[in-house]
Amino acid sequence: MINDIKDIFNQHISVAQDTLVRLSPKLEEACTLIKACLRAGNKVLLFGNGGSAADAQHIAAEFTGRFVKERRSLPAIALTTDTSALTAIGNDYGFDRIFERQVEGLAAKGDVLVGISTSGNSGNVIKALQLGKRLGCTNIGLSGNTGGQMTDCCDLNLIVPSAVTAHIQEMHILIGHIICTAVDLNY
Repeated sequence: MINDIKDIFNQHISVAQDTLVRLSPKLEEACTLIKACLRAGNKVLLFGNGGSAADAQHIAAEFTGRFVKERRSLPAIALTTDTSALTAIGNDYGFDRIFERQVEGLAAKGDVLVGISTSGNSGNVIKALQLGKRLGCTNIGLSGNTGGQMTDCCDLNLIVPSAVTAHIQEMHILIGHIICTAVDLNY
């Protein structure tokens, strides 16, 4: 078992190193975009399915609560948390529109949408990003493998260089924490 544990750690470290090399400039750009959005008085809307929904909630909470240092609460909303909205929209319009309808009602020009999908092909995430683009939002994707269809509807798609869902998710939360650190430095 100890060898399996070591292998998992080594795989994580390898993906983390590849992510650092490949994504550092894009991650810096994502930090800049989100900081500018918040400084302008706009908000960050985050969404995804399953583990990515949990990541959206986690990152949004770091903005509205605090990450490391004490600062004012910052406007961020996880579109994954309102069960009444999710079930009503899912029932009335279909699961593929659960985030799109919320973006329609909550997003404004200048906001940043953060769509999270390990495959980059989650239909409901893509629909929300497409609408965000039409509304004048800046779209940032967190994906993996090839980036999938999200690449076409994101201003910036942070593609983790792995096909393993667990490792992609590990990097997504690390990326989220790096963005939160960058934001903390400005408040």
